[in-house]
Amino acid sequence: MSTAPPQRVVVGLSGGVDSAVTAHLLKQQGHEVIGIFMKNWEDDDDSEYCSTRQDFLDAVSVADVLGIEIEHVNFAADYKDRVFADFLREYQAGRTPNPDVLCNAEIKFKAFLDHAMRLGAEKIATGHYARVRERGGRFELLKGLDPLKDQSYFLHRLNQAQLSKTMFPVGELPKTEVRRIAAEIGLPNAKKKDSTGICFIGERPFREFLNQYLSNQPGLIKDDRGRTLGEHVGLSFYTLGQRKGIGIGGVKEKGAPRGGGEHDAWFVARKDMAANVLYVVQGHDHPWLQSHTLSADDLSWVAGEAPPLGASAAKTRYRQADAGCVIEAADNAQLRVNFAQPQWAVTPGQSAVLYDGDVCLGGGVISGAA
Repeated sequence: MSTAPPQRVVVGLSGGVDSAVTAHLLKQQGHEVIGIFMKNWEDDDDSEYCSTRQDFLDAVSVADVLGIEIEHVNFAADYKDRVFADFLREYQAGRTPNPDVLCNAEIKFKAFLDHAMRLGAEKIATGHYARVRERGGRFELLKGLDPLKDQSYFLHRLNQAQLSKTMFPVGELPKTEVRRIAAEIGLPNAKKKDSTGICFIGERPFREFLNQYLSNQPGLIKDDRGRTLGEHVGLSFYTLGQRKGIGIGGVKEKGAPRGGGEHDAWFVARKDMAANVLYVVQGHDHPWLQSHTLSADDLSWVAGEAPPLGASAAKTRYRQADAGCVIEAADNAQLRVNFAQPQWAVTPGQSAVLYDGDVCLGGGVISGAA
């Protein structure tokens, strides 16, 4: 663990166990710790699905046990402008965005960082599973030491200025140790389950949520041979690789032999926005679901400049092992990579993130794949 000289550190307390232990570890290291609870959503935060109120109460309880001050700060307007508007635009265009990536870049490490600096903070800290290393005057973003919890993928848009002010104490620990510390010091949320999903959607049904904001045009569902299999409820509601909730039954060819693969699951494989057609294919390994190359734009490089061309590794979705690839083009406008092995359901709107071992290099938003 780092033994930096004591500093004023503002910690984003979310009500979860990771940020709570983050605050505890920093206090233990002798830092002056102040907690901030970020409220990023308020449109329907009195609904059964929104946990903001409970999360705030949990964060207050944690601050009480740790003996630190906590402030409640409302970033809902920033969030709506900088994250949610983009989220809706992407869905309307038929892509599948990752709002957590944008939330980190625009809210947690921009609006929150600015607020913390106004409070006289020298550093901010969050409960993310990642690490920061300074080398030769440059800051590197590293994977968290727990490979099952590493969150560097969601942090890949952070820049040098942001990383220079950021600490990730739990990135040095396995999750089991974080829970053990929380129980040992009597934190009220030691056993609280990890939050999942997108913060403003919570546990609510996703389609029901999007319905409130997007206008959608039903259209045809077709297979790879052009046969019409049913009707979709609007292209925005589907993502590539999706298996459940497509709304078509088993489609069987006349005279097809038993056990001939006609009962394989259906997957969303393509969207034709111009014709408003959703294409589905049968079988997880269908060629339409495999891609050897991808292109990405809206790029952000941790070091401030693009990595060199040549061998690298990339993730095209969070829960995925790094895949060997070759960077064919990389600058501040366009990234193109070639994979050694085909990648499954590479999805426009999601992030392609490059790595050199444990070092996260940055990445961009997937614009196409082939």
